[in-house]
Amino acid sequence: MAEPRSDGRLPLTILGGFLGAGKSTWLRHQLHDGRFVRHHVLVNEAAETPVDNLLLAGVGRITVLAGGCACCTGLPALLAALRGICDEASGRDAGRVAGILLETSGLADPGRIAAAIAGDPVLTRRLAVAQVLVLVDSLHGASQLTTEPLARAQIEAADALVLTKPVQADPETLARLALTLRQINPAAALSAAEQGVPGPLPPQDGLRPLDLPPLAAREPILPHRLEVGNGGWVALSTWLSALIQARGDDIVRIKGVVRTPAGRLLLQSVRRVVQPPEILPDDNTALAGPPPEEGVIVLIGRFMDADRLARSWRRFGA
Repeated sequence: MAEPRSDGRLPLTILGGFLGAGKSTWLRHQLHDGRFVRHHVLVNEAAETPVDNLLLAGVGRITVLAGGCACCTGLPALLAALRGICDEASGRDAGRVAGILLETSGLADPGRIAAAIAGDPVLTRRLAVAQVLVLVDSLHGASQLTTEPLARAQIEAADALVLTKPVQADPETLARLALTLRQINPAAALSAAEQGVPGPLPPQDGLRPLDLPPLAAREPILPHRLEVGNGGWVALSTWLSALIQARGDDIVRIKGVVRTPAGRLLLQSVRRVVQPPEILPDDNTALAGPPPEEGVIVLIGRFMDADRLARSWRRFGA
């Protein structure tokens, strides 16, 4: 947790990582464990329908910035929100806000955000980036580093790196991934955590880092909103399973909230890995940030046609 600064500037922790790295899960555990006490949490999502804030129940102060990635299209909104938090921290909330934690979208480059803050004439006097913390998915990090320029940029910008989901990963692949992270950013502290709980790194003796080919710019990853309604849970789960199997290389992330006979379910997947659905309370006051929009899922990926997806679901759901 960032310590108070003698110069009076608020410490800012930037939490980054590629789509599906587990940022919200990691942060939920840190909050439960007493870290980032009295921090104002900013959650940024590239999609217009926010979901990640639903995992952060119990946070004291939260602002959700949806509909634009904070390092590019959403940057003006982020800078305005940071100025507003600084104003409150020196006004009505004087002494109550110890710092700010920004959970970026999985499409954000934390280095660009830190540079924009440093170049802002107001924020550079009121904020100080205390740490850039980047999470790396142990299951998908190796393939991301060999295909995604953004994944490398995120790691290069980090002061500390955390390998998430290590228990589920192949030990040798995980060890080579750890060596590769040290090769890309030798100055960053490196650790591992399962569901936010710290754990050991695998032995790396006798292994070599991954081969990293030169990377060219790729088709952008974009979010798509799909209204699926409520009541067709069996059809939706079957359709999503088929979609993930057929398009798992292009559809990087799926998340959303649907109403089912078991209650409100938070759905999440990363590539072809579907996470167990999480039941949300019906009481919206028990959740952090804006209430969920039921019957809507967000698909984030490449080469997707929103109209074609909607037609496919309508035919299947009917």
